Amino acid sequence: LGSFPGAASLAAGFYYAHPRNQFWPILSALLGEPLAELGPEPRYRRVRAHRVAIWDVLAACEREGSLDADISAPAANDFDVLRRLGPRIRAVMFNGRAAGRFERRFADAGYVTRVLPSTSPAHAGMRAGDKLRAWREAFEALRDPGTTR
Repeated sequence: LGSFPGAASLAAGFYYAHPRNQFWPILSALLGEPLAELGPEPRYRRVRAHRVAIWDVLAACEREGSLDADISAPAANDFDVLRRLGPRIRAVMFNGRAAGRFERRFADAGYVTRVLPSTSPAHAGMRAGDKLRAWREAFEALRDPGTTR
């Protein structure tokens, strides 16, 4: 789960559209798919084929620009809808701390959760390779049923 689409994503009409956002390159590496080279619909089809869903914790907010720190008047998504649409979802990963503020709600609902480093270019304090390592560790931990956080 991300927080809310940035300006580039809203303008393009698809998730993580900013060319410097590391989301698609990271997911490409994790899934072994050339997602970053595909258009939005083929990307989504390939992601779904790997049983991965992409959504946001916020349904709406006010914000100038794309920084999560500038979000005001946030309105959370209806997470019961997510549970109804994805009854087999067992784990939820949060793309950054802003989305991660909702982790407790999902953990309390029985999901395995993990807050990951933001893939946003605004989160430049961490190198892309370090982000990839953190994301890879989280994906691999899902293969171990004893892993809860």
